[in-house]
Amino acid sequence: MSRIHVTDESTAQRHEVPPAVTRRTALAGLIGTTIEWYDFYIYGLAAALVFGTAFFPEFSSTAGTLAAFATFAVGFVARPLGGVIFGHLGDRVGRKNALMLTLFLMGAATVVVGLLPDYQAIGIWAPILLVTLRFLQGFAVGGEWGGAVTMVVESSPRHRRGLYGSLPQMGVPLGLVLSSSVFAVVSTLPDDDLLAWGWRIPFLLSIVLIAVGLFLRSRITETQAFTRMKESGRGRKMPAVEAFRHHWKAIALTVGMYVSAGVPFYIVSVFVLSYGPSHLGLPRSVLLTGMLIAAGAEALTVPCFGALSDKLGRRPVFLAAAGFTALLAFPFFWLLAAGQTGLTWLALLLALAVAHAGMYGPTAALYAEMFSVNVRYTGTSIGYQLGGVVAGFVPLAAGALVSAAGGAAWPIASIWAGAALVGLVCALVVRETRGCELHSDHHIGG
Repeated sequence: MSRIHVTDESTAQRHEVPPAVTRRTALAGLIGTTIEWYDFYIYGLAAALVFGTAFFPEFSSTAGTLAAFATFAVGFVARPLGGVIFGHLGDRVGRKNALMLTLFLMGAATVVVGLLPDYQAIGIWAPILLVTLRFLQGFAVGGEWGGAVTMVVESSPRHRRGLYGSLPQMGVPLGLVLSSSVFAVVSTLPDDDLLAWGWRIPFLLSIVLIAVGLFLRSRITETQAFTRMKESGRGRKMPAVEAFRHHWKAIALTVGMYVSAGVPFYIVSVFVLSYGPSHLGLPRSVLLTGMLIAAGAEALTVPCFGALSDKLGRRPVFLAAAGFTALLAFPFFWLLAAGQTGLTWLALLLALAVAHAGMYGPTAALYAEMFSVNVRYTGTSIGYQLGGVVAGFVPLAAGALVSAAGGAAWPIASIWAGAALVGLVCALVVRETRGCELHSDHHIGG
């Protein structure tokens, strides 16, 4: 595939952003996405470890876990809707205002989950309210990623968009580090205390993080790309309609590339926490510690892969990582089945810090560069979140398939490998975007 030509140097220089603005915007994006994903992941951890007992006590152990995973998946159903609504606001009103709202809504929903009475206290209303709050979480995070990535990439020098764009991506592993750390601590409580009140602590801590995030985001300025677009009257009344009508191929490709990274990620970060203890006899503490180590390592490797995409291009980096992910699918579960702590941690490290990071690092810049300025927030959000719908149901599907297979891991390993191959094909189709002009209305993607 041929590279997209960049604009002339004089045009590029006029659009360069002061370094201080770039750093401030990138930091706000990093902190904000870390908080958003912390909120999102503590729910996944609680679904795997606690919610089956606290909110579905009349179910069997397996059915209760599946029901808890179903509430986890509800958040992913809400994500595309959030992408459309907040994308509309971001492309019409401004990136900054939309991002302030997503962070506040996510924080409020998370804190209320921590205050929610369980099934024994209010009966059927407990799981109903839990599902409602999970929907609000998904709705908020649906507008978070696309907005944070759009704002940071539009505020970055064109030769370093891969690096700076990957900083909000670090929010995913850092959010997982924070959530895993807090749950590792509360999991040391006796089971009765954990179920009674301990699981609520990670949710209530969110109120402090949200206050910090809102303060940082209040200090950033709107991007030059959006400001110029508004001043020139090139905005669209219905960005979502415009995106689907003229950027449908780019949306389809972003969905496929997200699936290749998201499906293995949620298998590792959510499903394995339940599968390991129940089918392989792995201690919960070993998995949580391994997840912490792997996520911490990924926080370092994500910007490395992002920076590498500035030198080699987005496509080569993504293609190599997707191929490695496909090859890792079955060996990952073989390493877990060995039952050894070191091999378990190695499996988690390869899955998160290499496979997922290699695909995830370049995609922030790649996605943003695929869409024109007047639908960029909407297009990136819709593509990312539609892929999230597929990935979000994987823990639920995995639990059902593995149970039907008598505990065997081959069904879920097959899904993992298939998802990686989907992303591989999409990356072969997509055009290279490194160095393209972000201020134009020209359709870049696909």
